[in-house]
Amino acid sequence: MKRVRSILSDIHPPYRQMKIRPEYNQLLILSKDFEIYKQLIEAEGLPKLIIQACDDPGEAINLGKRCDLIFGEPSMVAQVINQLPNLQWSQSTWAGVEPLMVPGLRQDYVLTNARNVYSAMMSEYVFGYMLLIERRILQRYQSQLNFEWDESPAGTLKGKQIGLLGVGTIGSHLAATAHHFGMRVHGYTQRSESCPDVSRYFHGDAILDFAIDCDYLVCSLPGTPKTRAIINADFLSSLPTKAWLINVGRGYALDEASLVHALRQGSIAGAVLDVFNEEPLPENHSLWRTPNTFLTSHTAARNYLPDIVALFIENYKLFIDKEPLKYQVNFELQY
Repeated sequence: MKRVRSILSDIHPPYRQMKIRPEYNQLLILSKDFEIYKQLIEAEGLPKLIIQACDDPGEAINLGKRCDLIFGEPSMVAQVINQLPNLQWSQSTWAGVEPLMVPGLRQDYVLTNARNVYSAMMSEYVFGYMLLIERRILQRYQSQLNFEWDESPAGTLKGKQIGLLGVGTIGSHLAATAHHFGMRVHGYTQRSESCPDVSRYFHGDAILDFAIDCDYLVCSLPGTPKTRAIINADFLSSLPTKAWLINVGRGYALDEASLVHALRQGSIAGAVLDVFNEEPLPENHSLWRTPNTFLTSHTAARNYLPDIVALFIENYKLFIDKEPLKYQVNFELQY
């Protein structure tokens, strides 16, 4: 018997390796955009890859029984993750992976998220509104409609202070853009200080000190238990009355009732909100009728499918070369 195994190994050198890992990786795409994703990935001609794709979790369980890779939206992937016995790696199409952090879901695989694909669009959104405010664009347009010559002075971003609540890939891009406009940039993080465009960092209990003197406070924090209601009444009362709050991270990072109170009392200048505790925002929610508030419908940065596919392709090449994948999620930290 040993002689037979030896002969087989001589004829087929990868004999023993194939017992550990199949010759081909099998990918399951689970997404409402599965057809586009499949087309884009197939066009790349990736080696040793078999692709299955659908938009139905029930069908995905059958298709994915032999799959060692899955690519898709966390809300859908969470419904099938425990039914994929061969899973080694999951690539999220979102930056946030909260649905995959639910207790009872397996964590014995590599999870990567779509970091660094939303940063530019987030900067466009944030600075679009900041410029709208500083340059008094809506007021100028109203003057135009009223046939009024409006010579009131406009503001400028230069010299203003922006506080970044979270300095990950999005926060770092915001910091670089703020630096371009000549702003002073402060950042609040758990511990990292890796962004060179942030002039001063705050951590831990210094969060209220961080809020002082901000002209603009931008929250791009991920959704974790530690970030829930981090913007609360105490935080809002620490902001100066000139401050504008912009939230593009997670809705539940903000105590919405406290914000409504602060805006109605004039404790802060205004708010720009793209994310909410409940989405869609209910028609009877008080935020709809709160002064100096701009609301958008979780549209600050939409998925740009080619960028997300490019990230998967880059990671797949690392995967088959047995190299560390980019943007791995820490299950303990939940981001």
